[in-house]
Amino acid sequence: MLSLDPKSLSTSKLHGYLLSAVAPRPIAFASTVDADGNPNLSPFSFFNVFSANPPILIFSPARRIRDNTIKHTLINAEATKEVVINVVNFDMVHQMSLSSTEYPEGVNEFEKSGLTMLKSDIVKPFRVGEAPVQFECRVNDIIKLGTEGGAGNLIICEVVKLHIDEEVLDDNEAIDQKKIDLVARAGGSYYSRAKEGFFEIPKPLSTIGIGVDAFPDHVKNSMILTGNNLGMLANIKALPNEESVNAFVEEVGGRYPNIKTATHREKHKLARNYLSFGDIESAWKILLS
Repeated sequence: MLSLDPKSLSTSKLHGYLLSAVAPRPIAFASTVDADGNPNLSPFSFFNVFSANPPILIFSPARRIRDNTIKHTLINAEATKEVVINVVNFDMVHQMSLSSTEYPEGVNEFEKSGLTMLKSDIVKPFRVGEAPVQFECRVNDIIKLGTEGGAGNLIICEVVKLHIDEEVLDDNEAIDQKKIDLVARAGGSYYSRAKEGFFEIPKPLSTIGIGVDAFPDHVKNSMILTGNNLGMLANIKALPNEESVNAFVEEVGGRYPNIKTATHREKHKLARNYLSFGDIESAWKILLS
């Protein structure tokens, strides 16, 4: 494994490692206005949600590495203490990218990118009409992380109003992750389309799993089962009892006549197959047979 001291790397090299390793990242499409009310629009992938009560979003316009200058978004947020954070979906990703062009001060990125300016209800910055969700925010604080190129500036925003396109909601008025079709940023020029990579994992908080430390040694030290397999197996309240294991063996005996005499390796392969379909209970019964 390559082990590196951050201080031994150029800022641009370290920047590349960080952005490629900490990915994908959600995108804050930040709309601001300057002291004279001129609009500005720019995307930032140093972004996330950090609190629900109060509702807090944080994004970070970093100082430019090449010349240590700061971005108009930061200047505007400092001057007005207001911002609208719009989320980015696949339908608008190229327009979002275009808006990141470093146009001169005073140029309206809404117009350059062909995006719709919507008047906000509470704050002065405009909303992006094409964005499926728009957060009107007041800036609570700005924390400067350094003075050199590459240093971030954490803009801590409190949501004072949110707008959600009803087209991305399900029947329970919750956001449907496939309908909203979000995109995320990675390293270099790479993005990811979230809905193409979704998969579900039962939350361990819903049950207190037995944990890997409670496994029989042959399962814990398996050369067949992966770390993900072990994680799935560990998220069960209790191991199946002997009676249920025996009943399962009798039930599947026609398909797997040698299951009782199979080696650990053979059982682990079969259990892994059941796990690929999310059937944890049956996987355990095979492992314990």
